[in-house]
Amino acid sequence: MAELLRSLYNVLFLILIPLLLLRIYWRERHYPLNRRRWHERFAWRLPDAPKASPIWIHAVSVGEAVAASPIVEHLRERYPATPILFSTTTATGAIATESRFGDSIVHVLFPYDIPSVVSKFMSHYSPQMLILMETELWPNLLRQCAHREIPVVLANARLSQKSASRYKYIAFHARQMLTNISWLGAQTTKDRERFIDLGADPRSVYVTGSVKFDVQLPPSASEAGQALRRFFGVNRTVLIAGSTREGEEEILLKAFAKAANNHPGLLLLIAPRHPERFERVHDLCRRLNFHTVKHSAANNYNEQIEVYVIDSIGELPKFYAASDIAFVGGSMVPRGGHNVLEPAALGVPVIVGPHTQNFSEIVNQLYEANALYIARDPGSLEHVTERLLDDSNLRDKAGAAGKNIVAQNKGATVKIVRIVDKMLRTEGSPTSLARSSTS
Repeated sequence: MAELLRSLYNVLFLILIPLLLLRIYWRERHYPLNRRRWHERFAWRLPDAPKASPIWIHAVSVGEAVAASPIVEHLRERYPATPILFSTTTATGAIATESRFGDSIVHVLFPYDIPSVVSKFMSHYSPQMLILMETELWPNLLRQCAHREIPVVLANARLSQKSASRYKYIAFHARQMLTNISWLGAQTTKDRERFIDLGADPRSVYVTGSVKFDVQLPPSASEAGQALRRFFGVNRTVLIAGSTREGEEEILLKAFAKAANNHPGLLLLIAPRHPERFERVHDLCRRLNFHTVKHSAANNYNEQIEVYVIDSIGELPKFYAASDIAFVGGSMVPRGGHNVLEPAALGVPVIVGPHTQNFSEIVNQLYEANALYIARDPGSLEHVTERLLDDSNLRDKAGAAGKNIVAQNKGATVKIVRIVDKMLRTEGSPTSLARSSTS
């Protein structure tokens, strides 16, 4: 049965490859990197392998790459002679990774989960360990690691109830994958319970908290934010909408228009989640008769501008730092929400919509501390925005509460790196080592 399921999975994957390539090309067609390096997904013409066996870290896209940053920094500090191989699935993740780490790591696009491709990739780089960020479960990759006795750490792992229900349709397959993971660091107790229910060994699953609380903002973020405030106009109130998704901008612009009537000089910054939408969002704002400028054309900015579209990658922290209130996108539409900790860590009060299942525990913590406000519908968004704009003391208290929550919950990275450290320094079975460790 196991061999039949593996064969079926591999055949289906091969059939879907043309569709996957078309999807990637369409979504990331604006990036030369995707055209130049597509072959890496098939383990062709890979970047040169480092002389020493690397620690391999995989993060899907920008959010996961940012979350992995503290782990990378800790590993580079503890093991300066050990190379870091860092893979991403998306071109935007690649750009963010290379921007953050430059030549200090080896970056490669994640290989397709085809036995021959994974085998060729592993033979080329010979990693001594694999750290997967969040919930990246690939059967052939995990099987290859087990065959080569390469320990696998699933870090910052989360599993929603919806995802857990889907995995149960392939329960045998899911259990096989989880048995090939040496140590699993779940974000919450509920995540841990769901992984165990799917078949993970309870002795190797621990609650570490989220590494996103260990967010390492660029040292210059606050200073850059202050410079932006001077650029925008020190007397202007700034509202930012970060990582917005399709359908949210219309809602936000309506709320902004009402708020601007009562708060002259109010400026809205919009940062669409996906680069292919930059131009469309800019056109939408102009069609709705807002004085609009793109960040790439900032020399055209003046104090008559009402909406500023951030059409760049990796600069969101400094724009959060320049803002008085932050709405975090993917939450007014059913996308599960995006990372609310960056604005919170910068002391900026946060607003989200009702769809925040990707960050439910974090959102609840911030909400209970009065650092975050949940807008259940467009009308509620207008009300919450007005309330925060009207009361600077409320904004200050919410911002301070957010910074405090982030500070109190730091430490997941230390727990993960401690396990990695033991695995690298101790001979013997990585799985038994993980099971003997404590969280």
